[in-house]
Amino acid sequence: MSLVPIRWVSQQECASREEDTAGTPPDASADVTHDVTSDVTFDVTSDVTFDVTQPAVKLALLDQRLLPGETREVLLEDARGVATAITDMVVRGAPAIGIAAAYGVALEAFVINREGGDWQSRLASACDVLAASRPTAVNLFWALDRMRKVIAAHVTRSQAPYEALLKEAVRIHEQDLDDNLRMAEFGAQVIAASLAQGETRCEVMTHCNTGALATGGHGTALGVIRTAYAQGIVGRVHVNETRPWWQGSRLTAWELVQEKIPARLAVEGAASLIMQQGARTPEGVRWLIVGADRIAANGDTANKIGTFSLAVQARAHGIKVMVVAPLATFDGTLATGADIPIETRDAAELREAGGRQIAPQDIDVFNPVFDVTPHEYIDAIVTEHGVVESPDSDSVGALLGRAMRR
Repeated sequence: MSLVPIRWVSQQECASREEDTAGTPPDASADVTHDVTSDVTFDVTSDVTFDVTQPAVKLALLDQRLLPGETREVLLEDARGVATAITDMVVRGAPAIGIAAAYGVALEAFVINREGGDWQSRLASACDVLAASRPTAVNLFWALDRMRKVIAAHVTRSQAPYEALLKEAVRIHEQDLDDNLRMAEFGAQVIAASLAQGETRCEVMTHCNTGALATGGHGTALGVIRTAYAQGIVGRVHVNETRPWWQGSRLTAWELVQEKIPARLAVEGAASLIMQQGARTPEGVRWLIVGADRIAANGDTANKIGTFSLAVQARAHGIKVMVVAPLATFDGTLATGADIPIETRDAAELREAGGRQIAPQDIDVFNPVFDVTPHEYIDAIVTEHGVVESPDSDSVGALLGRAMRR
């Protein structure tokens, strides 16, 4: 069985799973869970195609909260369930959130047609619920805007446009995978061109998870790293833990181990030492490569908390910073990163770890999920439409303008 982060589950498979799990109480945080640990492989470039004329009973999301210890899927039946899964971090990563939300709208249309009722108001409500699930990742709103356009084009219908919405969700999913493969080639070219005379490869550092788990396949920043490693120009990947959800140690390290790409895990506090040591060796760290959850019109980039600190450290050690993100991540309505909303999460995520209390219950907690790296600290933004070097309002605007004309 090929293991993918986001997929439809057919009626036949649903029936089979119900037989397998009869009498087993479901996980309290999800509709249904199913263990997929037996005989699975992780597919980083999965085929998204399926027969959209067949009713999709559930959406299957790989529960990323359980990795690497367990590989278990959560089966969701409606948009509210998908929104909860996004909020609860079952699925995470800006592109993957957008893809899951798009499928959530299609799933809701199927439910509405089965139950009846005012499909337009119910789909509008579903889109609103999904939009409220995570505030920072702009890919979520981009995907929902595309689904709303499909809804608007079918307002005269007596039933919800399930098939049209499902086809659009599939297009969003397929487009993300295609975009990631293009970005990977562009990014690898940038790395190769940056190597000093006589250097054939280098090491890189990455933060959080930007691989197949966070996207429609292959990955953004990790996709560049995958391709660069395959081309022989990246020799090792330094992975930051990425607290408090440990996306680096749980997810990125897991993806790299699955593909046997040489990697070393370290706490974020060791980043400066790794950069300092690497600057003195022929094949040391030359790039910090990260993804993005929202990019302002001037290139300021919101990404996982700690990215800004790493960019400052990289600048101090002469290491370049690459941001890899599709155009869906750009928010041209925001002039600078100062206007990007920053999500904060529950204090318990810092007071507890592994079910144990690790900080006093009465301590005040600040738990932002993202920070904003000013564009001055970014050497290159890699997109599916090309690379912006030393990004600013003019160069980002030129890129977006070229993309709009295509």
